[in-house]
Amino acid sequence: MSALPPASSTLPVLPSARLERGRQAAPQVFEWLRGSIIDLSLPPGTVLSRADLAQQFGVSSTPVRDALMRLQEEGLVDVFPQHATVVSPIDIRAVNQAHFLRRSLEIETVRTVARAPSGDLAERLGRSVARMQAMFELQDFEGFAIEDESFHRQLFEAAGVPDLWPLVRSRSGHLDRLRRLHLPSPGKGEAILKDHAAVVAAIAAADPDAAEACMRRHLAGTVANLDDIRTRHPDYLRS
Repeated sequence: MSALPPASSTLPVLPSARLERGRQAAPQVFEWLRGSIIDLSLPPGTVLSRADLAQQFGVSSTPVRDALMRLQEEGLVDVFPQHATVVSPIDIRAVNQAHFLRRSLEIETVRTVARAPSGDLAERLGRSVARMQAMFELQDFEGFAIEDESFHRQLFEAAGVPDLWPLVRSRSGHLDRLRRLHLPSPGKGEAILKDHAAVVAAIAAADPDAAEACMRRHLAGTVANLDDIRTRHPDYLRS
């Protein structure tokens, strides 16, 4: 499995930082930078120069400024006025709050879905697990994480509360980075696949109690290993 990038103070060249014509630039810059922060391509400590970013994206400084402001709102960058904008460390307090939010919403979501699952939901979720399995075997962590997110989003959609998923996502940046640090650990990918398969089986059986138990176990996996992750990656975290 590929090694995680080291913490860095230098903005790397962004060869894939290409924007689509016809779409507003600021949301695209935001999503690109956010994704790169979440997957640790831009690790904590990376200085985000507004001028350098504008040059690499081929835009003016305004959309870059707007994107950095949104990242600051999510706590993913620290802004030092008149000095620098820096990718923030993973904040443990934010991790714990995101975990509380996700546990509260996702347990109710999966119970709602399991009480009366739609005809093809279990099949669709099963295909998602199969895609995750294939990506894991290829050691494609980025694809694995994207499909993992899709799995959870589908549960919100199936429960009739799709607008809550963007809320969860916007509050989960620090937790998602911690999960990305944890993913290469021995047995972690297999545990995620096992948990997802168990959730699918509980939904297929229309068993909300089993679905809740599976989801509760699944969501606790990374937070329960916080001390070990902190020991292995002390430069990435702050209390």
